Amino acid sequence: MPEPQDRPAHQLDARSLRGLAHPLRMRLLNALRRGGPATASQLAEKLGESSGATSYHLRQLAEYGFVEDAPEHGKGRERWWRAIHGGVQFDEALLRDADPTVRGAASAFLHEVATTHAQELSTFLGTTHEWSREWYRSSDASDFTLRLPPELALELVERMHELVKSYRARAYADATPDVEQVRVHTHVFPVRTD
Repeated sequence: MPEPQDRPAHQLDARSLRGLAHPLRMRLLNALRRGGPATASQLAEKLGESSGATSYHLRQLAEYGFVEDAPEHGKGRERWWRAIHGGVQFDEALLRDADPTVRGAASAFLHEVATTHAQELSTFLGTTHEWSREWYRSSDASDFTLRLPPELALELVERMHELVKSYRARAYADATPDVEQVRVHTHVFPVRTD
């Protein structure tokens, strides 16, 4: 079975969004995508949660089609889980859905994504002394301000995504020296200047 990042993304709809828009579920799914198959107990230890909570939320993620059993990893009664998709695609129409619970779930989902991005960057900045000079020089925390109409902002987003995807084909195996997972965050949004 291909690695999660090599599988297509799941298009969120109202039902699946409601199943995912929970901070622990999003953290569990991210842990499985980045770390590979794991048990509820392993994930509980990694995330500082109870195994009862991780078990419950893993079953919910399975019910909504985000994770599945990985029986080839288990021995005995251990239940192993793996991510099904390489990511999720968010449809901005969910923010304008007629159902207020869908709009609330969409907002909660996006805020949790932003929180995760901030935590990842903050963790890296707090651990820079643990990384080689080459890795530190290869990291980036830049921001730019441009004056663009919506169509050029969309073009910018699409071109950035294409560029990142082009590097997926150049990815190295985990056993290659000096290869690490690299997180790429992009944020393009308008701001008021008044």
